[in-house]
Order: sequence, then structure tokens, then C-alpha cells
Amino acid sequence: MLIGRTKEQKILREAYASEYSQFVAVYGRRRVGKTFLVRETFNYQFTFEHSGVAHGNNRVQLTAFRDSLIDAGMAKTAIPANWMEAFALLRQFIRQSPEGKKVIFIDEIPWMDTPRSNFVSALEYFWNAFASARKDILLIICGSATSWIINKVLKNHGGLHNRVTCRLHIQPFSLNECEKYVDSKGMSLSRYDLLELYMVLGGIPFYWSMLQRGDSVAQNIDKLIFNENGQLHGEFNELYDSLFKNPEQYISVVMALGKVGSGMTRDEIIQACHLDGNGKTTRILEDLQECGFIKKVPTYRKTNNAIYMLIDNFTLFYLKFIKENKANDEQYWSHSYLSPVRSAWVGLAFEKVCFQHISQIKQALGISGVVTNVYSWRVGPSANGESGAQIDMLIDRADNMVNICEMKFSKQEYVVTKEVAMSLHHKAQRFVQDKGKGMSVCLTMITVNGIAKTAYWGDIHQSITAEDLFME
Repeated sequence: MLIGRTKEQKILREAYASEYSQFVAVYGRRRVGKTFLVRETFNYQFTFEHSGVAHGNNRVQLTAFRDSLIDAGMAKTAIPANWMEAFALLRQFIRQSPEGKKVIFIDEIPWMDTPRSNFVSALEYFWNAFASARKDILLIICGSATSWIINKVLKNHGGLHNRVTCRLHIQPFSLNECEKYVDSKGMSLSRYDLLELYMVLGGIPFYWSMLQRGDSVAQNIDKLIFNENGQLHGEFNELYDSLFKNPEQYISVVMALGKVGSGMTRDEIIQACHLDGNGKTTRILEDLQECGFIKKVPTYRKTNNAIYMLIDNFTLFYLKFIKENKANDEQYWSHSYLSPVRSAWVGLAFEKVCFQHISQIKQALGISGVVTNVYSWRVGPSANGESGAQIDMLIDRADNMVNICEMKFSKQEYVVTKEVAMSLHHKAQRFVQDKGKGMSVCLTMITVNGIAKTAYWGDIHQSITAEDLFME
């Protein structure tokens, strides 16, 4: 059963109903549910469906393409010598197909573009010389290698320039969608358990599909990740290998960001990863953003000094607990519930979940209809000796208000101590001195279960809980 994806389905159906041929690119990270979305939307009924072969050479790709044509109903034919011949066969098959809209679905298309195969040129010719000249074709290309689709198709400067009529970037599930998915599986999990699972698995539907009913959160995580036969035990390397042809530098960047919870500037990343400050670095950062691994948060009113932070939940979990796990303990997570390293991780992981649910935070604050921008902000020590300050999430509002958001994880109600209150007031004071003169400041606390009504709880102007993050 397809959970969520209402907007995406509507877009695909509108493309199908269009008077003219449409070229749709569906992309997003591995396991996010791209193929399932397309198949469910069209009830698994395609004029032609094909999937590229992982790590297959050009001969293998062409053979598989020919076999898919035969499976679709074409008479047996020889293996095409190249992609121009392969797409000529597809044109011939389409001409022989019954009248009506013809849905051509090519999945994992980046794998088909092997070295020196001229695949992209053949795809250009198929669309420009044939498909776009008709009114009855819906061409859908799909792939996990997001960087390939963006750079070879969406940003193509040749024959495919501006040819894609619709792009669908499939995002991970929100907490709300994960809750609906778990309910559809007949699992009964508290929202606290759902939050913890989200901090580990993120919103990747395939990961959630492997959860076993009747097992606790810890048992599920142990079986999936820490057991050497677990389905996600080797997922990290497979994930980056599937997305990037040369994943080493991409992994280097996420590893550097994994060590700095508050994020790093571009220059700091270049220095930490020994990268050249050129277009290749820009490409790496853009690719990681498009794949949802990192988030670029602009610095308040400084467009050229953004902060990059690791936002992918599974990657953060891997770097904290799997990469350096030398114990080979298949029940590691069950044994680590009270460990200091877990206590440090939950705080950081909760911050990432908050950044993934900005729209829900705005809704809870009652500012969904207000134009806003989310920034980070940092300042060093002042000339008169005041210490520096940093705000990871700052919501700048068009109604002359700024929400300074502090995210704190606690299984019980969070206790605002004197030190925490002083730290927040210091951040607000330094921000007003540096950037916010003439603006009202709202100290906002985002916690799991609210704020305990102790001596300093009244210093917080607005409070949001994890319950609010579950809103649609």
C-alpha cells in the first residue's frame, strides 16, 4: 500500500493526462521509494518498462534492454550493437503499440550510461527526434544516482537542455508518514519509539519495511544493523557506492561533518578534507545536498558564509556507532542504552530531526502563513570581552520577529537550569547587538516532552514538543 506521496501521484497523473508528450525525471536517494511510487501510480501497467543493470558493462546493458523489449511483447531480435540501435528498436515497438498514451518507464537509468557508450546522446535523439514530436508518450526516467540525473539530464547543456517537462525529487518520509506506515503494518509503537527509530533510520521507507512486529526498538536495530547478517549491516558503503561513481571524497565530507555537530563552512570543509577550492568541491557539496545527506543553512544575512551540516540520520548513526564499533557485539544497541556516547548522540540526532521538520515547527508556532527564512548564526568574542555565541536554528520572520530555537533531548520533561537560561539570554543579547536591532526576539525551546515548570521555565517564550513534529 502506498503511504503518502499524494502530491507526487497527482503530478504523475497530470503528466499522463497531458495533451502532449511529457518527459519526467524521478530522482532521490537509494531506498526512498521512487520505483514503488511510479509502479503503484500506474498500477504496474507500462507500455515498456526497463531497469539498468548494476555494474553491468555496455554489452550487458544492451542485452538487458533488448530482453525488456521482448518481455513487453516485441518479436525476438538480435542484441543491438549500440544505444542508437537500441532506441531505434524502442521507436519501432512504440509505433506498433495500440493507440493511447504510452508510458515508457526506464528505471536505474544512470547504470545504463557506461563509459564511452554514448548513451546520453542516444537518449537525446530518442526524445528530440521522436517522442517530443508525438502527443502520446509519457517518458519516465528514474534513478538513485541523483548526481547523474541532475548533471547529465537536468543540467544538460546539449540536446537535453530544458527538455525535462517535470522533475520529481522524492523526499524521505516525515515522522507523520512513518507513523502511518507503521500503523499500516499493524505495529503498535509509541511516538517516543517512532522518534528514536527516525533518529536511526531517517524517513527511508525501505528501512522501515524491515521492522519486525513484536520486537522492541532496540531489538529491531540490533537485528538490522549490528547483526553481521542484518539487512542494513553493510548499507553505508552500498548507499554511497550506488549514488556516486567515486564516493571516496563524498564520504570524506560527511565524515568531517559527522565530527562537528554544529556544522562547518565551505572553507572549513575544504581544509578538513584537503579538497581544492574549485568547482569540483562545489559539485560534491551540491550532490550531497541533492541526495539529502547534508543541509546548507545560510548564515543570517551573509549569503556567502553558509553552514553545512550532516542531516542524514543513518549516516550519522553509522559514524557514531558502527564505523568505530570494535566490539562486534550483535546486541550493541540493547547494551548501550545508558552509555555516555548514546546520550551525546541522541541530542545531536534530535537536532537533525528538527531540521527535517521545519514546516511542522512553523505550524506549531502558528506562523505557517508568515514568510520566513531559516538561518544559522555565530559570532566570536566581542571587543569588550563578551564570549562568542552560536544559534543553530534561527527563524527570521517577515512580521519583525526572530525565533531563536534551542533543541534539547530529554525523555522526561526538560529542566531549564539557571545555566541554560543564562546561555539563551546571552545568545539573544549577542544576536541583537550584532544583527537584530529593531527586531523582537522569541526564545523558543524544542524538546521531546515539554518543559518542567521549575524556577527558570518562564524564561522560555514558546515551547514545542516532539508531538508537534508529527503534524502533517
